[in-house]
Amino acid sequence: MESVSACSKLNKTLRQHYLNLPQGGKCQVTYIWIDGSGEGLRNKTRTLDEEPKSIADIPEWNFDGSSTDQSKGSNSDMYLVPVQMFRDPFILDPNKLVLCEVLKYNREPAETNRRISCNKVMEATKEHCVWFGMEQEYCLLSMDRYPYRWPKGGFPRPQGPYYCAVGADCVYGRDIVECHYKACLYAGIKICGTNAEVMPGQWEFQVGPCEGIDVADHLWVARFILHRVCEDFGLLATMDPKPMEGNWNGSGCHTNVSTKQMREEGGLKYIEQAIKKLSQRHQEHISVYDPHGGEDNKRRLTGHHETANIEVFSHGVANRGASIRIPRQVGQDGRGYFEDRRPAANCDPYSVAEAIVRTCLLEGEDGE
Repeated sequence: MESVSACSKLNKTLRQHYLNLPQGGKCQVTYIWIDGSGEGLRNKTRTLDEEPKSIADIPEWNFDGSSTDQSKGSNSDMYLVPVQMFRDPFILDPNKLVLCEVLKYNREPAETNRRISCNKVMEATKEHCVWFGMEQEYCLLSMDRYPYRWPKGGFPRPQGPYYCAVGADCVYGRDIVECHYKACLYAGIKICGTNAEVMPGQWEFQVGPCEGIDVADHLWVARFILHRVCEDFGLLATMDPKPMEGNWNGSGCHTNVSTKQMREEGGLKYIEQAIKKLSQRHQEHISVYDPHGGEDNKRRLTGHHETANIEVFSHGVANRGASIRIPRQVGQDGRGYFEDRRPAANCDPYSVAEAIVRTCLLEGEDGE
């Protein structure tokens, strides 16, 4: 099998001729949704007569849920309800990317539509002005699903020279990373940074700070854009929490959290109160921090490679081997935020954000 896909070798100059054709005032809108796996993304495109000015201008649509593991063929129509609109960085203005919630035939949320529940919790705690920043790690793979530029059947040099590196002998896939970054900025994603990670071919981008539900909306669309950019280059991006067994780092989605009280003078007290509450619901959080009830994270949260053991809750200042890290500067300033290092790279950010806010702010209430 070739390292890159055959489609990536097609004549892109020829393609550009068609992309440059006028649209006659019409607008292409790509609807994006989470499929039945809770990890995969699907999309399809329709024409609107004019450019939408807001999400209210984009009509609901539908799709065949039996082909996305979201319904039976005998009753397969599912609703797509637009919730967030972005500029399209692939076919450019006036075209749009639209993130959608999925509803079943009876307009109840689909099983993998966790946005509705998350949004109720965010609305119930709105006065706390909860800010999130999520650090999405991923690994670039060749089409044979082996890490990009790793020796076939072998391994690169051990970890050490790759984190935040420069140079062709240490950096694998920077073109994709930079194109993804620019595409996210164009789209309006609140992307705030990127860096090469510890394992060769592993990268991270950060989304935030965002208030409430926005962090998950923006992260899901940033993931979609990453997969589309990789498609153009003929590679794959995996969010598997442990893409390579052995002495290699796994991939997480570290989640930074603060409330208005935590950011104000004396906020460290509220950070410590939140950590205490989190310690009492450790296993409950582990069960929603990956799509398979914690089974994916078992391979990653081993107590090695900058992780805490999945069975034991821990916290500390500047400790990357803890479940919860308080950054050094926060400890010195006495206010700021904390970092939950447990979420897996393939987590549903709606589930993660909801669990943290429920535990830290609702104290067992249902948030209704």
